[in-house]
Order: sequence, then structure tokens, then C-alpha cells
Amino acid sequence: MHAQALYDPANEHDACGVGLVANINNVASHQIVLQGITVLKRLMHRGAAGGDPETGDGAGLLLSMPHKFFRKVNANLPERYGVAMFFVENTLEATAFDAEIKRIAESEGVPLVNFREVPVDSSSIGHTARETLPHIRQAFFDGSKFENDSAFDIKLYVVRRLIEKACKGVYVCSCSRRSIVYKGLLLASQIEGFYKDLNDLDFESPLALVHQRYSTNTFPTWQLAHPFRYLAHNGEINTLRGNLNSLRAREPYLKSELVAAGRSLPHAMMMLMPQAWGKKHYLGRDVRGFFEYESMLMEPWDGPAAVAFSDGVNAGAILDRNGLRPARYTLCKDGLFVMASETGVLDLRDDEVEEKGRLKPGEIIYLDLENHRILKNAEMKAQVARAKPYRRWVAENKMSVRGLFSEINPSDVPEDILVQQKRFGYSAEDLSIILQPMAKNGAEPIGSMGNDAALAVLSDKPQPLFNYFKQLFAQVTNPPIDPIREELVMSLTTYIGNHGNILEETPEQAHLIKIPRPIVTEDEIRRFENIGDKAFKAKVLKMQFPLGGNGEVLEAALQNLAGDAVRAVNDKYDIIVLSDKNIDWGYVPIPSLLATASVNRALVEAGVRPEIGLIVQSGEVREVMHFALLLGFGATVINPYLAFETITNMCHTGDLDVDPVTAAANYVKAVDKGLLKIMSKMGISTLRSYRSAQIFEAVGLNHELVEKFLPGTASRIEGIGLEEIAREVGERQKIAFADASKVLQSGGQYAFRKEGEKHLWTPQSLAAFRQ
Repeated sequence: MHAQALYDPANEHDACGVGLVANINNVASHQIVLQGITVLKRLMHRGAAGGDPETGDGAGLLLSMPHKFFRKVNANLPERYGVAMFFVENTLEATAFDAEIKRIAESEGVPLVNFREVPVDSSSIGHTARETLPHIRQAFFDGSKFENDSAFDIKLYVVRRLIEKACKGVYVCSCSRRSIVYKGLLLASQIEGFYKDLNDLDFESPLALVHQRYSTNTFPTWQLAHPFRYLAHNGEINTLRGNLNSLRAREPYLKSELVAAGRSLPHAMMMLMPQAWGKKHYLGRDVRGFFEYESMLMEPWDGPAAVAFSDGVNAGAILDRNGLRPARYTLCKDGLFVMASETGVLDLRDDEVEEKGRLKPGEIIYLDLENHRILKNAEMKAQVARAKPYRRWVAENKMSVRGLFSEINPSDVPEDILVQQKRFGYSAEDLSIILQPMAKNGAEPIGSMGNDAALAVLSDKPQPLFNYFKQLFAQVTNPPIDPIREELVMSLTTYIGNHGNILEETPEQAHLIKIPRPIVTEDEIRRFENIGDKAFKAKVLKMQFPLGGNGEVLEAALQNLAGDAVRAVNDKYDIIVLSDKNIDWGYVPIPSLLATASVNRALVEAGVRPEIGLIVQSGEVREVMHFALLLGFGATVINPYLAFETITNMCHTGDLDVDPVTAAANYVKAVDKGLLKIMSKMGISTLRSYRSAQIFEAVGLNHELVEKFLPGTASRIEGIGLEEIAREVGERQKIAFADASKVLQSGGQYAFRKEGEKHLWTPQSLAAFRQ
């Protein structure tokens, strides 16, 4: 599906039922397949159907390779072989891809044995599903020439990726020597009638991972049905866009000679969905060291999700750090293991049951079928954590910057603070309604719901670019988090210096600067600039463009700034400071959000983003939403220098009845709490996952601006571009130097003022309403 009108496929979500059935003794049988289908049927209430009640949102099974069955239908299969199961969207072109798939496979040294039409009964599915029914085929590959299974696994992965890139309209459900996926746009009750293979008594497996889909805000398709090639989940990964952006930035660094970088399946899952491991959690030192080390490699995939996973040989399940999805399991005396979103998915007598349990927040359970045993959470994590000296690597390589984050020093007040406040669009309301409560109470100011002021794009006054964005929030089945009750799992920790290649594990990858909060003072900025460690050098770049410049001049300045950042990285600078403090005479500040997004994207495209710390030092940042936007578009840490200077000045003038040190500390605390609240609205627990996630919607920015500088951001209503942004920055500059008054403009954003923003409710409209 492509974006059109108000529809955008990026908004699609699902919430479903997931299950896992396995024989701990690793005995393959048709009974396990039937039990998997039974579990699927019992989870039908967790799935959904659309306007056509006979077409489900999707259902499927991931199974171990049914060797007995495939050797029966393919007499010429070699000892080592792999199978690709794929959908072809246009059934008329189904066989047209055969030659291309064969060419790709043989070019990689993987001979094609043959193709197989997967027998299906289209009469057993709904009308809508039949209308979009793809051609379903299997391709068999010969792995005889490879020295070992691992070499063949790598080649099968490469072949799959090449097929996906070369054959548009072909979706590969699975391509493996160990597992196969049977799925579709089906109801759970239809899958055994649709796929005739599943009814063959020789179709045997020791495990079955099953999934019934309930798509929310989504158009169901054959491809989006679960399971995927390794896993299926009940819930959502809310950080998906940020995770993909981060992974895209790392692509140039990735390299490994091993399958899956040599990591075991549970290791990969613990890295992908780590438990909360902060100081308040009771953990063994080795396990804590492991999670701290892995957090330096990549950010969590975060959200309310219970994930079942399998490579076709072994299997397991893991729960998100909040535990917001159910995962309950039962082990029988005969070795039958069943795990699902709820109990009762199989009829089991009490005298058959050996053990019952459930996964707690962040826990994992692993079925080591090869060795006929179950590894519970503590044993599994201890085993992985002690495989390498992670704890020692962290201890020996952790960066310590003297004085950094140990105390907060207030900013000095410049003589021209009023001019600077006017230059960055400060109003009297910003001081009294925003900064004063934050600096006094250490919390965001409280206001009533509803805002009747004009949208930024409709305002006749110059607006900060921040005001053109709205924060998205969790919808339908995706619960937000209470950041106060869930404090244990919330984290604002981040790092500078992350090595890009997440596929390797070395002691050097722990040589990072650990940052416990994303807001820094000017004193801390200076410490960043003079760390003294040979591995870290800082470069300051000014966010500025010539006074009076139009949109073309602003665009050229953005391109130059991005180019300077890339050149600085090539010159071995590891920290880039984007600053609009002390900009040159005859220049005006570039909006910090535009500069940050532009530089972040340039570093990604140059293939150098992961290791670089991007510090934004800006005078226009003052509200919590401003911080969230900068972090969401790639900033590592932020220094709101003018906000700190303003707070110190308010202490000196008596507008704040606390000392400057306390006021600055309270402001930092308020911003931290506000960021946690914003993250929690999307069900996100960690800042590392929120960064670069772009979980915002633009209102009133034209698509040229969004596509060039803020790609991936939804903007359904057109509006201003660089020309208008440049003009508004210039207007603020003129006001700052031409206005001789000793006070700031009233603002009128939060309450009606005669010279302020336009409001829906005014004294005149209220009088008319009463009349």
C-alpha cells in the first residue's frame, strides 16, 4: 500500500494473539501441527475480520522443516537443502519470476532443485481474501556443495535479500533450511482448510509458533500476516521508526563472518528487548554488566509486546520491560509445552500438568529442544552474560569526565539578555507561565485542557518552528505508560561514541561517554569541548544565516552547515556542537530544529552518524516539547543556554524566590519529568528508543520542506516553507533590535491579550455568546 490522501501505511498497527507449542523431547509429529492449529483457533477472539466476516486480518504458523513430507513430494531432494516460501502478488506473473529467482540463486552458487506450487483451496477463505489471493509457491535450493550448515545459512539469507530487491511483487515468507512459514489473510479456522499440506500426516514438526492478527488502523494484507521469519508478537513496537532510522545509519558499519554475528537466538532477543537494568533493580553483577554493555551497542525495540520466537530448531518467548502483554505457559509431564497470550488454548487434564507459569516484565524463557531442556529467565540470562567478560569490558572502558553531571552550575546573565530574549521570540508569558513554575517547583506547569489560540500556520505573528508540530500518542490497544508508577523501567540514559557495527562485540565498544540526562548546562558543554580523551574531540558549528536572507539563502546555509558537520567528522571530530550563541554580526539564527534535522540526516547519508555526539546549544529552546522535538529529530543532548540565563536573571530580580543553583536544578528536573511523560504517551520507556523516532505530526508545513529536511514526518495540511521561515526569523531580529522598550511582549498564547495571539474565545465572542 502507498500513501494517498489521509492514508499513510506508516500508521498501521496491530494487536493480536500469539502461541507456541513444542515437544521438549524434540520429537517431530503431526500432532504438534494439529495442536498449533488448535491454539490458533482458541485465539480467534484476539483476531479480527473486516466488512467481509469471512476474511480475517491474518493467521499463520511457523514450523520446523517437515523433512519427511518434503522428501515425499520431492524425491530428488539432496541431503542438505533449503526452502523459500513466497507470495507473488500478480498471479499472471507467477512463473515469470522463476527464471530470475533461478538466476539469482545460481549466481550465488546455490543450485535450484525445483519449484513447487503450494496446493490451496481458495473456496475455504473469504471473498476479500480471494480477491487479493497471491500465487503461493516454494523454491527448493541445493546446499550440498557447502562445507557446513552455517555457510549455507548465509547464502540463503543473501539469496532471499537479492530476490526481494530484484523481484518487485514477490514477498518471501521464509527462506531457510530449518523452518517454514504457512500464513495468509485468513481466519484461524480457515488455515487447515486452505493449506492442504497441513493435513498430510507426514507433515511433522517438533514445534509450532502460531499467530492470530488483529490489525488496528490498518488495511490487512497477505504479507502482513504473522509469523514472520523468526518471530511473532502480541502487541506493538512503538519505537519502530526510530529503530529503523538508527539501523539505517549503521548500515555502512555492519560486517560479520558469522551467521547472525555468532549470537545465539536468546542473546539476540535479549539485546533487542532488554529488561530494565537500572540501579534500583536487583540483578547479578554479570547480568547487569551484560545489559549495560549491550545498551551501548543499540537501543531497545520498545513497546508493549510479548514475542514468541524460533529458528525452526529451538524456540522461546520474551516479554517487554513493562510486562504490558500476557504470556502464560504450561509444561506437561510427557514433554508438551504450550505458551500463549492466555491459558486454556489446549484441553489439558490436571494430572497431565507438570508446571504452570507466566513471564514477568522483561523475562525470557527458552526451549532448548536440541538438549531436551527448558532454560528459565535467571539461568538463560546468566548463561549469556557469562559467555564473554561484559562486566569487565564496561568497567575498564567506561568514560569518566570530571565534574560532568555531578552538580549543576547556574549560567551567568549577559548584559543584552533582553535583546537575546526578543531575538528568540520570548514573551512575558514564557517567563511567568513556563519557566517560573519549572524553576520553582521542578515540574511542568499545569494548565487546563484545550487550546483556543490560532494554529501557528494561521498566526499573524512570528512563530518558532517547534509550534508547527504535535506529539503523537498511543492509540486503541496500545497502552500509554504512567511514568510515575513505572519509574523503575523509565530511562533517560544515552551515550556518545557508539560504535556502528552492532554485529561485533569487543572491549573497545564500551569506550563511551555515558550521559544520564539529555539536558546540559553551559559549564557541561565546555567540559564536552575539552574532554582531553584522545578518542573524543569537539567541534563547534554556528547555526546562522545572513540577515535579510530569503528561503534560498537559508537553504544554502543549511547545506553548508551539514557539509561542515560531515567534514568535521572526516577530520576526526567525534562531538559536533550546533550553537546559535554568539553568532556573527549581520547574521540571524537558523531554527535549531531545522539545523538539527539537516545535520543529522547528512551524517546518516554520509555513513558516519552512530559514533557522533550531536549537541544542540540553542537560545530558542525553553519548553519540554522543544526538547522532545530536537531529540526526536536526532539531537544527543541539548543546552538551552538562554533559558538557564533567564532563570538566573529571574532569581536576581526577585521573580523567583529560590537561589540560582536550585532554580537551574529544578528546571532540569522539570524537563526530565516532562520528557518521561511525553515518551510514556507513546508507551516508550527509554530515551535511546525515542531519539530519532520522529513521533510527531506537522501541521502547516509544505511537503517540499518536509521531504527535504524532515522526511518521514506526517504533514497532512500544507503550509509554510523555507521562504516564510526565513522571513519570520528576520522579523524577530528586527523586533529585538528596533524595540526600545524594557519589557517583553505579553505573548497572549495562553490567555487573551489585546495585542497577543488571536483566540476563539475573546471578550467580544463571550459577550455575544451570553447575549
